[in-house]
Amino acid sequence: MLAEDHNHVAGGDHTQHPEFALARWAAENMTAEERSKATVYTSGEHCPICAAAHGWVGLGRIVYASSSEQLGQWLDEMGIAASRVRNLPIQDVIRDTSIDGPVPELAKRVRQLHHQFYKVKR
Repeated sequence: MLAEDHNHVAGGDHTQHPEFALARWAAENMTAEERSKATVYTSGEHCPICAAAHGWVGLGRIVYASSSEQLGQWLDEMGIAASRVRNLPIQDVIRDTSIDGPVPELAKRVRQLHHQFYKVKR
């Protein structure tokens, strides 16, 4: 593992996604060849801005546990308003990137975490 991060949006700045921060870190600390061979693992599918950052810096494979579509369904189930930003599948943002996800066993756990988070928030 070369770098890791976590979500920082709790402070109210919803641009503080770890995938975006890791793309910037990779651009500053890895060669183009190293970035192309790197794999990024995330609990949730990249949002459009993070997917674009991933593509622009030339990072390689993406593996995610739960999809944006699943997240939308879970939020709807909980009565949480949809985001102003449309969720797009990563492959609709980046070309020629190996993408694996969702991972059903892990998606179940991510769903539980979202339910715990929003239960506390309500």
